[in-house]
Amino acid sequence: MSKYISLTEDEKDTILSLDIFRSVKKGTILLKRGQKSRDEYFVLKGCIRKYYITDGEEKTTAFFTEMEGLTPHCAINNTPSEYFVSCVEDTILTVAHIDIGVELFIKFPKLQLMCKVLSNELLAKQQLNFDEFKIASPEERYLNLLQNRPDLIQRVPQHQLASFLGMIPQSLSRLRARIMEKSKE
Repeated sequence: MSKYISLTEDEKDTILSLDIFRSVKKGTILLKRGQKSRDEYFVLKGCIRKYYITDGEEKTTAFFTEMEGLTPHCAINNTPSEYFVSCVEDTILTVAHIDIGVELFIKFPKLQLMCKVLSNELLAKQQLNFDEFKIASPEERYLNLLQNRPDLIQRVPQHQLASFLGMIPQSLSRLRARIMEKSKE
């Protein structure tokens, strides 16, 4: 938070007293399809992913790592979730009921400013990523990932990474081998 705003000791103590910080084990499902939840997530350390299950197959649509947040659609609309959210790694995150944010913003306007800045950054990044994904070939998607999110290559299981890139794991393996071969030339 200190990267975006400065907090007084009272503000820090108030935030810590909210009991919103969680340490969650790898593999934990935070949100299931069909579940109603009003929780928002903000990753302090670790990685969570958003995915759908269609025809019995997991389709990963997003990864959220340090200093990234996810407000599930169901939290805003108070409807059952359409997707799953789970921890890819042991993760430390904030889990807060959507109404807590409103209370905090009234009490600490600086937090609202910080959340607005973070939300705008994330939205702009997601829009750009979506556009790049739609116009890129599988190889370009992988190269973009290497350039923009190289940490995911090491942190995320290959089958989840392949799903995120819109391919099957075998295709990702062949693609990686082809790229390695090109780099040796």
